[in-house]
Formats: sequence, C-alpha cells, structure tokens
Amino acid sequence: MVASMGGCTNCGEKVGCDDRKGDMLAAVDEALVRLYPSKTWGVPQQLAPGAGADVEAAALVEDLGQELDGAVFLRSGDPDEHCEFLYVLCVGRPPCAVQVRDQGVVPPAEWRSARGQHGDLVLNESYLRVALSSLTRMAVVQEVSIDVIGDGDGWTIRETPRAGVYSAPLLRRFQRLVAILPAYDILHLDLGDISGPPPGFEPGDWPALYAGTPAVTNYLFFPQPATMVSTTWLPDGAWS
Repeated sequence: MVASMGGCTNCGEKVGCDDRKGDMLAAVDEALVRLYPSKTWGVPQQLAPGAGADVEAAALVEDLGQELDGAVFLRSGDPDEHCEFLYVLCVGRPPCAVQVRDQGVVPPAEWRSARGQHGDLVLNESYLRVALSSLTRMAVVQEVSIDVIGDGDGWTIRETPRAGVYSAPLLRRFQRLVAILPAYDILHLDLGDISGPPPGFEPGDWPALYAGTPAVTNYLFFPQPATMVSTTWLPDGAWS
C-alpha cells in the first residue's frame, strides 16, 4: 500500500487493504475471546504447548538472517511477557548492543575507546523488533533504536521502541519480513491497529502497574506499553 502524507484515501490498493485489515481484526477479536473468556486483562487461559508463534523463533532467526541479509538475535520474553523477541539489526554492525546486553558478548574495543566520563553516547543502532506471541500464531513488528551511553564505569543501554516502522532504511527489510511470516502460519498485526483497548474488556490490575488502559498488544504480547523506554546498566567489570 502506498499512502500519502494525508492518509490512504486515494490509494488504488485501499479496497484490498481494507479487506485484509478486516480479516486481521476479526482474527484478533477471536483470539481475545478465546484467550480471555473473563474479558479481563491478567493471566490468559492456559493453552497446549506449541499454540503460539514463539515456537517458530529459532527457525525464523536463521530464515530471516538469510532472507533479510542481516544479523538476527533472539531474546526470550520475561516471565510476564507472552512472547519471544527477534531483533533484526538494520543500522549497526556486530558485535552489537543486543549481543552485549542479552547474550553476554564482550563489548568491542571501540566501546571503551569512545566512552567518556559524562554520559557520552557511544553508539546508536536501529533494529526491527519482532514479538512472536506465545498465546496465538501472531506477530507484531516495531522499529527500535538502541543507544549505548558510557559513563566511565560501564554502559547504559537504552532501548526506545516506536509505534510502528517509519525510517526509510528499515522499510525494505520490514516489507520482506512481513512477507515471510505467512509461510510459518503467523499472522502479522499492524501495531497501529492494535494500540487501543479492546471494546468490552476490563483492565484488571494493569492501571495499577502502568496507569491508563491496556491495549490489545498488552493482552496478546507483553504487558508494558508498546513505546515504553527500557534501560539496562552493564558495569565494565561484568566481563572481567
């Protein structure tokens, strides 16, 4: 779909896109009712192993790495996250921040040589982050920026997700990535279409944890707001 700055109204593919979007939203509605029969955010219904898209994570790491001609890294979701994460490195080079943060890779020498004493930015990297739901065969993709900031004693790694994929250097890989997912029977969800609360559902304990109202993403993938910034502190001595 080619959209103008003003929207999609004049796009020649709008009718087909609307049909696909309608099918996607219908699948989301069905999944929410099946997974949350009480219609309340919290612990979803227990499912048989292998019911989610997360079982394809390892295979997708290899496939996406070849098809997208880039490095892909797996991060398992935390206990309260209903997903596995794949990071596709788009701007940057290995060894990258995700490898250092999540896989115990020793920071490259240039990190130390670039590190200052007053919160200097060491590097900035861009990724496509794929969340593979462990509850249903669905995925959502976001653009994330990761900054590495030195302070003399170690590094702060700051991950900033965006509400979709917008940067031109990432769009080609994003389109190819989305085209690969159906081969694994995984439905790609547009983050913009699942960023609101599902009608008729109750927020449960979510407002006490994050304030506000949970979006569909918080039911199907992870509890935190989709654009919440996360930081990790790594002391220099962690690899000695």
